Amino acid sequence: MIDGVTGPGAFFGFTLGCDGELARWDRLVEYYLRLESESDRIKVVEMGETTEGNPFLLVIISSPGNLARLDEIREESLRLSDPRGLTEDEAETLIEHGKAVICQSMSLHASEVAPTQMAPELAFELVTGEDPDTLRILDNVVFLMVPCFNPDGQIMVTDWYRERRGTEYDGCQLPWLYHRYGGHDNNRDAFQINHKESGYVASILFRDWAPQAYVDHHQMGSFGARFYIPPYTEPWRPYADPLVYWEHMWYGGHMATLLEQQGKAGVIAGGSTFPMWGHMGWHRITNHHNICGMLTETASVKLASPIHVLPEQLKGNHFSFPEYVAQTNFPNPWKGGWWRLREMVEQIKVSAWATLDHAARNRETVLRNMYLKAQRQTQRGSEDSEKAYIIPRSQHDGGTATVLVEKLLVQGIEIREALSGFTVGGCNYEAGSYIVSLAQPKYGVAKNLLGRTFYPDNAWTREKDGTPRAPRDKATDTMNEFMGVDVVPAYTEVDVRFKLVKEIESPSLEFVGGVSGLYALDCRENRSYKAVIALLDAGVRVWRSPEPIICGEETLCAGAWVVEASREELREYVPGIGGVYYPVRDSSSLMEVRKPRIGLYQRYYGGNADEGWTRLVLEQHGFGYETIRDKDIDDGLHENYDVIILPDDPAWMILGDKIDEKYMARGQPAPVTPPEYRSRMSKEGAENLKRFVSAGGTLVCLNESSLFAVEEFELSIRNSVEGLSVREFFCPASTLHVDVDTSDPLGYGMKPDSLLFFWDSPVLETTPSMDSENTKVAARYPMHQVLRSGWLDGEKYLAGKPALTRVYIGEGNVVMYGFRPQHRAQTLGTYKMLFNSFFL
Repeated sequence: MIDGVTGPGAFFGFTLGCDGELARWDRLVEYYLRLESESDRIKVVEMGETTEGNPFLLVIISSPGNLARLDEIREESLRLSDPRGLTEDEAETLIEHGKAVICQSMSLHASEVAPTQMAPELAFELVTGEDPDTLRILDNVVFLMVPCFNPDGQIMVTDWYRERRGTEYDGCQLPWLYHRYGGHDNNRDAFQINHKESGYVASILFRDWAPQAYVDHHQMGSFGARFYIPPYTEPWRPYADPLVYWEHMWYGGHMATLLEQQGKAGVIAGGSTFPMWGHMGWHRITNHHNICGMLTETASVKLASPIHVLPEQLKGNHFSFPEYVAQTNFPNPWKGGWWRLREMVEQIKVSAWATLDHAARNRETVLRNMYLKAQRQTQRGSEDSEKAYIIPRSQHDGGTATVLVEKLLVQGIEIREALSGFTVGGCNYEAGSYIVSLAQPKYGVAKNLLGRTFYPDNAWTREKDGTPRAPRDKATDTMNEFMGVDVVPAYTEVDVRFKLVKEIESPSLEFVGGVSGLYALDCRENRSYKAVIALLDAGVRVWRSPEPIICGEETLCAGAWVVEASREELREYVPGIGGVYYPVRDSSSLMEVRKPRIGLYQRYYGGNADEGWTRLVLEQHGFGYETIRDKDIDDGLHENYDVIILPDDPAWMILGDKIDEKYMARGQPAPVTPPEYRSRMSKEGAENLKRFVSAGGTLVCLNESSLFAVEEFELSIRNSVEGLSVREFFCPASTLHVDVDTSDPLGYGMKPDSLLFFWDSPVLETTPSMDSENTKVAARYPMHQVLRSGWLDGEKYLAGKPALTRVYIGEGNVVMYGFRPQHRAQTLGTYKMLFNSFFL
């Protein structure tokens, strides 16, 4: 071992992973910088600031010689990931002389503390080791380590744990989200890339390095296997190269061997709750980038406090692991007893080391596999019946179509822009239309994100009696459907002159027609709402038209905005937003709007990710809001707010009604929560919301929270699918067709035939009543062919039923969404239906 390098124990003052101790991110950053100052085997890159302003690090470890030529190694890795234009001889030269590039990330979920506590030990052993195994890794591998994917959450969790260590709340969960916006859902941000942290990792994986393998280290529940390692279980997800599935077993087998050699019991390879078709997160989407994307999950303790597990508490948890007994992929069950953070740290370190060791021992094969996967995926794309996806220039919401293209570029997908008009399949497309050819290495990414998707319906996804098994997250990840952007599959080659798109220019203002002091702005574009808020903030008067506006040759739909400003003022107040402005004569027949005063309800009990994502969507579009909690739901709501939003949440969680019983009924331990963080709106709070609405306020209820309004406001509405078995009605996380009344203020700017995102949502059907004139439906499901992508059993229970309902109460409104209009800041296609509720 090399002398003169500070060990983790000496630096932190305790052994990482010991009972009751967590190293905090600020000290961890200091340690990596110390290692860099003491060793020539490590390079620390600060990629930028996190959401909360903390440093986000990439730690690169390899031999001094490799670190000296990092740029060259990176270029070689990129060339093998896209070998178009390479000869076989050139490829073999790169394989013979190249280095394997392996990326591993730690503690994306901040409450899963062990990976980040392990990482300094792994780094120290690599930069000081002189044994043959370590030197082989350093010589043959460039290790890209993200030592903490979520530094902000790591700080929150560490501080929370330290404050309550040794009390009755030792190791209890953080009461709020451990990422400002996504909370636990931050791992669902791998294709939309809404978070700053996601952007950093996307640049590493998809554009700057293209590593051959990626491991995302996590934690799981406490009462099953001790450690999950690759491969994934069923169902699989199509369009990845088959070689990547064998690589899962290849790497996983080496992990399993080293873990067993070191006496680690309770390891399961596959056969758990981690299917290949799950959320399109980091360790899954990478496989479609031809990167062998893998996941490890270690059994948890109470943050850093040990737990004692009785043998009878150990259970199987999946159809492929039905009982906690030995099976071929689980040959050495753990027998129970004390379980500690240190044991978690050790087994994660073995798996991380095994990944590097495997790549080092098989460097040429690892590189050749990357080359073969990219080559074969390009060939598959050329042979697919769909040759390309066309994103027409002419779109209902052109600004959002541009956002889609930007998101695809972040994935490293090759996109072409047509330099002239062209015809495909009898349809004409303008110059400026975008083309995503499938004959490219990222064929699998493009197919999953842009192609119509049907979740597999087979023996893996149903019980023997036909009962559907719920997917692990969404049944589709079709981005353009979420975003309301038209994407057309081309079944023949697109023959047109084009240029490759490297980046999207910042949007600019466009003025059509003469100079005026009044300009109309089309509300079909999401960005129009951002522009309107910016103009209202600047003191500009804004109106809305309840009727279409004819502007020369253009007709703007009902809901169009009219603003009182000069061209110079518009350029000053809405820079970088873009949009087309049309001169109009007067505003006498229009309805003036003001900036809505929005209150967004926030609870504790670990926080609500839907609330976090809603905050992000509001901020992205300039809407100001105030967070309101139980104590703020008082009698004076109408004096402070025009709109109150209840994020997606069951009524019992909002009310704080028998929460412990509800958790236990779902087979989960009741949360241990300090009294001051036990959220409970209560019946009194619900009465105050009623008074708020009656006085003229708008209560916006997203998805399941609509049932809170139905119950507490005693509305003549029922959830028509309540009580149906999943064999009768089942629709998990899918895109559905919906007919929108575009003359209704809630439907302004929408396409009459739109798509929405439905995930176990309520179906809000009006029941017979004597005051039905106070209920208005703004969107309904069609009678037939409701499903666009995903999985739907029981279409008849949706056919013709309401999706978006408004009830007038006193002077105000209750608006209920039987779907998720802003889900994870991904469903841009239905944002307008949410934003419109702010201007009723």
